[in-house]
Amino acid sequence: MIDTLTPRQIVEELDKYIIGQHDAKRNVAIALRNRWRRLNASPEMQKEIMPNNILMIGATGVGKTEIARRLAKLADAPFVKVEASKFTEVGYVGRDVESMVRDLVEQAVHMIKKRKTEEVKQKAEEAVEALILDLLIPPLNANPPKRKSSKKEVDLKSVDMMEVLKGFDLKKSEEEQPSAEDIELNQRTRDKFKEKLKNREIEDKKVDIEVPQHFSTNVGVVGPIGMDDSSMQGIQDMISGMLPKNKKKRKVTIAEARKILLDEEASKLIDMEDVKIEAINKTENSGIIFIDEIDKIARSSSKGSGPDVSREGVQRDLLPIVEGSSVSTKYGVVNTDYILFIAAGAFHVSKPSDLIPELQGRFPIRVELQSLSKADFILILKTPKNALTKQYFALMESEGVEISFEDSAIEKIAEIAFEVNSEVENIGARRLHTVMSTLLNEFLYEIPDTIKPGSVLKIDADLVNKRLSGLVKNKDLSRYIL
Repeated sequence: MIDTLTPRQIVEELDKYIIGQHDAKRNVAIALRNRWRRLNASPEMQKEIMPNNILMIGATGVGKTEIARRLAKLADAPFVKVEASKFTEVGYVGRDVESMVRDLVEQAVHMIKKRKTEEVKQKAEEAVEALILDLLIPPLNANPPKRKSSKKEVDLKSVDMMEVLKGFDLKKSEEEQPSAEDIELNQRTRDKFKEKLKNREIEDKKVDIEVPQHFSTNVGVVGPIGMDDSSMQGIQDMISGMLPKNKKKRKVTIAEARKILLDEEASKLIDMEDVKIEAINKTENSGIIFIDEIDKIARSSSKGSGPDVSREGVQRDLLPIVEGSSVSTKYGVVNTDYILFIAAGAFHVSKPSDLIPELQGRFPIRVELQSLSKADFILILKTPKNALTKQYFALMESEGVEISFEDSAIEKIAEIAFEVNSEVENIGARRLHTVMSTLLNEFLYEIPDTIKPGSVLKIDADLVNKRLSGLVKNKDLSRYIL
């Protein structure tokens, strides 16, 4: 899809979900289109064109994460969000920041396996139906393998007589062949049940299937000091490969058997080597890593020991990943040169210039996102495809109840959310979630016991005032609202 979208069209797609922040949208749209441009440039220039990583500056709840997430979804690109502050945790201190790249590869593998599973789904479903049919009505073999006759004479003195008789009985039973009538009846029955399986007429019937019994590999493996997570994962995989692959029988309905066996049959039709190669290529050329709270690892103006040293250490550990390096994963080596990095932070206490110069240089595009106004809140409640009012409409519609919001009510909700943000703490659009929840939770609780299906709920300004006015008046109470 991204091959056909221009930067202007990318912004239009983002506008369907995110209100405002046009500067940020324009920059991410250009960055995304530049990827397509690089891949279509001359081979010698493809290696020279590096992505322009982006640093988003803005308060929480203004749409930083949502822009990056929607961009990745639009481009069908593997996407990973990490909190930079996690690398400053006690006992961690920046160790193995490469884990973000490994997570990105895992995401790419999952996406490709899902797509390839859809491609082979029809063949896998046919194989599953054949397996279930064999379980229901086993086929009769018209030409069973005959037992090889032994021409050696039996020494009755050295062999137990009962064993000899058993051998004769077994030979006799193996030489018996089903009659033509039995085979024909068996085939007609199989054809009848095959039709029933296709029409999903016997989904509740139970069958015994064999499923792999997975053993837990969460054993305490202690490696040498300094061993990274990739090597530890390799040891875990090796142990998993050494454990026996036992199977156990389960009695399940045919509907459940379809789901269980479908994954197994689909995996047989998928070449995992192709998946690995494609996943690494997709990660290197399309991957997006979103590093949130990067301001939490910026050093303050005062130098010394303690947290500032730890934060600067994390920045130095992040630097080679963002600059471009080779990271070992269980699927192969991944080069991070062309991965798009989008960093974000509020920068209330620190400034972007407090980051080490080398890391600043790797985020040349800086975008400042604006705080949301009351007018933005009104648009957020009404315009996006996933607007909160539309979400609550869908929730109640599932119970047969219709809800409608008057324009005056939406304006009042936006006014209260904006006012609470101003007086308590500004958490941006997330404030709308808790305000709407406070307004509508009583209705959601009463459906369908008191408010019956077929009811129509109208939300007007008076109702909003009645239920939410206390949030603004009582500041102490407001402090307990997220």
